[in-house]
Amino acid sequence: MRQMMLLCMGLMVLWLSGCASTKPILYPNSHFQSVGKEVAERDIETCRRLAESAGAREGGGGGKAGQVATSTAMGAGVGAASGAVGGAISGSAGHGSLIGAASGATVGLLRGLFFSARPAQPNQAYVNFVYRCLQEKGYEVTGWQ
Repeated sequence: MRQMMLLCMGLMVLWLSGCASTKPILYPNSHFQSVGKEVAERDIETCRRLAESAGAREGGGGGKAGQVATSTAMGAGVGAASGAVGGAISGSAGHGSLIGAASGATVGLLRGLFFSARPAQPNQAYVNFVYRCLQEKGYEVTGWQ
């Protein structure tokens, strides 16, 4: 029962981490200052929707959520294998495998959440599209964060 609660909590954290995304950072040039932050945010959203409608997808599959999911799956696999070996030695390979998979998935999830090697970045085609759209509106994009 406790392992199922841990797994559900882990899946919830994974789901929430998938909600986070990067966005363009605008240089406060004269256009930005004349329209203000609120209008600039709406223009960013408009450009993002245009990019999506043109077929450019924000996520390239290599973002933070993908890294966390991969780390969790790898942890579960390694945990299940080591748990099965430990369980076979003690006479209960199936039970050991379940415990190993749950603990390995938890360790993999935490590793993916807190120690991922690189920050999530959107697909390059998407970035280029949004960058050009904002540039044509008079903004200067300094990067993505």
